[in-house]
Amino acid sequence: MSSPPAHPDPSDQHLCLDFRSDTRTRPDAAMRAAMAAAEVGDDAYGDDPTVRALEEEGARLTGKQAALFLPSSTMANLVAVLAAAPAAPAAPAASSERGAHTRLVTGEDTHIARFESAAMRRFGGVRLVGVAQHDDGSPEPVAFARALDDGRGQPLIVSLENTCMLQTGNALDASTTWSLASLAREYGAHVHLDGARLANAAVARQVPVRTLAAAADSVTFCLAKGLGAPVGSLLCGGAAFVDRSRELRLQLGGTMHQAGVAAAAALVALRRLPRLADDHALAAALAAGLASVRGADVAVPPRRTNIVTVRLAGLDAAELQRRLAARGVRVLPLDHGRVRFVVHREHVAAAVPDVVRALAGARAVSASVVQPASSSR
Repeated sequence: MSSPPAHPDPSDQHLCLDFRSDTRTRPDAAMRAAMAAAEVGDDAYGDDPTVRALEEEGARLTGKQAALFLPSSTMANLVAVLAAAPAAPAAPAASSERGAHTRLVTGEDTHIARFESAAMRRFGGVRLVGVAQHDDGSPEPVAFARALDDGRGQPLIVSLENTCMLQTGNALDASTTWSLASLAREYGAHVHLDGARLANAAVARQVPVRTLAAAADSVTFCLAKGLGAPVGSLLCGGAAFVDRSRELRLQLGGTMHQAGVAAAAALVALRRLPRLADDHALAAALAAGLASVRGADVAVPPRRTNIVTVRLAGLDAAELQRRLAARGVRVLPLDHGRVRFVVHREHVAAAVPDVVRALAGARAVSASVVQPASSSR
């Protein structure tokens, strides 16, 4: 793991204890220099050379024919679903699933299911069908097959997620994705991979990104999370699929003009893909430190990436978040009493003891509360 800077900038101290997301990274000097020097055109007309270079590199990296640069992974997932679905009815029913004509099958705890399904229903008339997931984040096979069979005869889209953010950030292996994708294709489904942290999964599994993307017809590949670009995501797939996606991006207002400024930073980020291993090592050290706190339950995924989740007995997630924030540590609450720490390149090993002390302090407050004796018992 890379050594922390000998003299951290005092202005960075707050960020060192902010673990809410790996989107918190800021463009560094190399990225800013690339942005300042970027050759640009107008991506609305397809003549921004830096965007074209980024899209070509994204297609190569994921093993697909083409790629499209979009502002966010949420928009990339939406465009992917709209591009894969038949044309929506003129006025899809916004409040009733009976108006939906395409079924989207995905894990019930995926980001798409939890946070993105409303847009897909509104703009594409897509009915989301959530299925149970194993602890590793993969859909439970029997429930997955049942959901596909229930949709027989209807347009079907399957979305898989790697890494599985709400399932401890586990990195799925290629064989799991292939097995699920093969079953989905027996029902004629388009297979989409939400790879918001696919770069992390590839590094954790020690395989090329294209190995984990190979089973999917389309792939969302985020540039702004662990890779640290200031903005953007790539949607990768077949040439005709990406052409259709480009039209949809325009219709949704996602086309950017001199986007080469942002693409230049993303190209710098892609060259740093191997250093995600540093984030994973730091996340493992953080998990070990937090696990040393009495009463702490730290999840142990089959293949850890840059996410650590923890809970303390007797505290709900919101209260644990509040107590950690009072000690300068910022996290996000999840389900089942857990809070999430996401490690990125601006975190340093020297911060781990501070975080461990903060968790111990949060527990001490809880343990110090003594229930008064009841005279009625």
